Amino acid sequence: MDAEFWHRKWHDNEIGFHMSEANPMLLAYFHRLGLQAGQRVFLPLCGKTRDIAWLLEQGFAVVGAELSSVAVDQLFNELNIIPRVTEYEALLHYQGSGPRGTKLDLFVGDVFLLSANLLGAVDALYDRAALVALPPEMRAQYAEHMLEISNRAPQLLITFDYDQSQLAGPPFCVNEAEVRQLYRGMSLQRLASEPVSGGLKGVCPAQEQVFLLRSATTSA
Repeated sequence: MDAEFWHRKWHDNEIGFHMSEANPMLLAYFHRLGLQAGQRVFLPLCGKTRDIAWLLEQGFAVVGAELSSVAVDQLFNELNIIPRVTEYEALLHYQGSGPRGTKLDLFVGDVFLLSANLLGAVDALYDRAALVALPPEMRAQYAEHMLEISNRAPQLLITFDYDQSQLAGPPFCVNEAEVRQLYRGMSLQRLASEPVSGGLKGVCPAQEQVFLLRSATTSA
């Protein structure tokens, strides 16, 4: 992952990837995680996604990790939450309270520096834009790190499947075969595969895919 690339995107407000509303796939399939209000959901590489506002409104505690402090400052401002900020070596920890006292924690910095101890217990992981933002050589390390720090919590994962030769990522193509390879030892169910309206970035046909991942030992 090119950190300077993403810092520049946020600094220059080149955030065409940012959606103004919660992701329709989140609204349609989040219930498949079987969570109850009050449980804690982890969003890696979250930006200032509106998915966080939706999750807070549903009564969930949210913890995220994001490289850009610009994105996190904008998120808290848009949510009208004044954060408490503390520093843990190379990471900043933003904390605040959302609707009905829900808790919001954001860690700013390199997600690979986020430990299980610092993250704390999570009940699920929602990955809409993290895995697909990473080049191939980083995905195995990322997947292993997510499983480790989340204690193999269930995941709702969204990826894109398309002809990578037609479009340079991000978002990159991460098809079902690669997901199964990356998350070996997890039980994987594809919940949906739907065409991207107008093509990905208007360039090439693509399928948006939604996967439910659970620990194989848990699901047995």
